[in-house]
Formats: sequence, C-alpha cells, structure tokens
Amino acid sequence: MRRTVVLLVLLAAVLLVVADRVVTPLTPVRAAGSALYGTIENAAGSAMRWVGGSSGGDRRLRALEQENAALRADLLAARAQPGAQAPGSARPGAQAPGGAQAGALSGRSDRLDLLAAAVGRHRGVAAHVVGFGRGQSVTVDAGLSAGVARDVTVLNADGLVGRVTWAGPSTATVSLITDAASSVGARMAGSGELGVVTGLPGEGLLRLSLFDPNAPLRAGDEVVTLGSAGARPYVAGVPIGVVTAVESAHGGATRTALVRPAARLSALGLVAVIVPAAVR
Repeated sequence: MRRTVVLLVLLAAVLLVVADRVVTPLTPVRAAGSALYGTIENAAGSAMRWVGGSSGGDRRLRALEQENAALRADLLAARAQPGAQAPGSARPGAQAPGGAQAGALSGRSDRLDLLAAAVGRHRGVAAHVVGFGRGQSVTVDAGLSAGVARDVTVLNADGLVGRVTWAGPSTATVSLITDAASSVGARMAGSGELGVVTGLPGEGLLRLSLFDPNAPLRAGDEVVTLGSAGARPYVAGVPIGVVTAVESAHGGATRTALVRPAARLSALGLVAVIVPAAVR
C-alpha cells in the first residue's frame, strides 16, 4: 500500500513537470510552491545564518552586508543627484567595525558605489541564494512580496550576476550571465567600445563580441554593462568581467575575446536585486 502511494505521488509530480514545461505553464501551482518553499527556506536560512555568524563581530559584518545590499539603489540614486555625497564617503553617524574584515567590506561597498551614475529611481532588494535550478540558474529568497519582478538586474559586491526570469510570492529564479541563452549589452571600460557578452556555461566563462572588428582589445581590459532602456533587464555600469584571452585578430569579421566573470558565480551568497523604487 505504501509503495503504491509513493508511486502515485511520483507519477503526479512527473505529470505536473511535463504539463508545466510542455503543455502550459502552471503559474498558480508554481506560485503556491514558491510561497511554501520560500517560507520554509527563509526560516531555515535565517537559522543557519544566525548559527554560522554566532560571534558578535560576524553578526555585525552580516548586518552591514545586509544593509548595503538592501539600500544599494537608494544610495546610488541619491548620489547621482547634484550636491549628493561623494561615492565612498561614510554616511552620517555610521560606524565601521575594526579589523581586516571591516576593510574588505568597505572595499566591496566602495566598488558598488561606483555605479552611482548608472542607477536612478531604483532600489536594491537584499536576497540570499538558496538553491540551484536547471542549467545556469539559481533561486533567491525574495519574490513579488519584496518588489522583485521579471527582467531586473541581479548583482553582488563584485559585479553582475544575472537577471530575474521568474518571480513567485517569496522566491525568484535568476538566470546567470553564463547561461547559453544570456546576452548582455557591453561597453569596454577603457575605450568605450560597444559589444555583446554571451554565456559559455560549460566553461564558466563569457564570450565578448565587439561591434568594431578593429577595436583595441587586450587581456586585462574590464567589461561593464551598457544598460537597457528603463534599466531593465540591465542597469548600466555594472562590472561584467575582465578579458582573459583575445580570440580573433584585427581585420576579421568580428573582434572576440573570452571574459572571466567579475562575480564568483559558483559561490554566490548575498545578492542585490535592482527594482524600480515605485514597486513596493
């Protein structure tokens, strides 16, 4: 009897997956699953993070990281206004913890502050990666209830992570920039040359294709996002990665290179989802 029940449950699960992928998306079912899964995952994640950062210093650093991610777009938008505080300067009344860890955290925050001119009328929603999906995608513990929607930028303190491709009540799916279907408008940080970055999932790298086949390009050049209309799906000026090898010579049809992502996509933790400030 027990074996029969298990087989029926498995069969029902298979039918649901097939129907969702082949016949028609089961959005209400996925939304219900997101709400349930998100609630459980949030509770478990909070407990694990509390245990993992049991010391006072670790808890303080985690709190500062959470604050930096949650207020990311608010700070960037404010500093983009005339007379705003310069990037990298301390907030009034803010106190930084001492030690090497505090210095590293400050450096990560400073790099994010460099995006000040790129993001306007947007805010950052802090989220943690709580699972890995099919292909090059991850699940984060923030969804529609936090203002997360489809086709918005996801980044961390190092650079671009990807974009949201599905959002439920409490969780969302993020397609990584290394996904084979990923295509991001790019600009060379030094020369300003424009191009497109696509994913190479098997290698964990990216391929850059510049529009000008004779554009200057060498290993070590930094690549940033060009930006999209309305900053969706990608805001401008986010570090994508660094050129590691140039593939084609001058005079060819294209100018291509391999790029190492700025963000460690295999070790993601805290991320910021950039959403319109009007969405609450």
